Amino acid sequence: MKRFVETAGFIVFVQGAAGLLYEWTGWFRLWTVVAGLEFLRDHGLLVSIVLVVAGGALMIAADSVRA
Repeated sequence: MKRFVETAGFIVFVQGAAGLLYEWTGWFRLWTVVAGLEFLRDHGLLVSIVLVVAGGALMIAADSVRA
């Protein structure tokens, strides 16, 4: 279970980081969930920041999950 939470946190973190790169540079459009969903496009920067923070929190919280 710990490995699953770590992997989920990493994927969420990467999605947030790719979303930030897309918002700032226009790259990584195909890799980001935020750019692909129409209702999130107006709030792409905020959603990407939330994804980065949530992914980091999941990876930190994985230490408290028992095997």
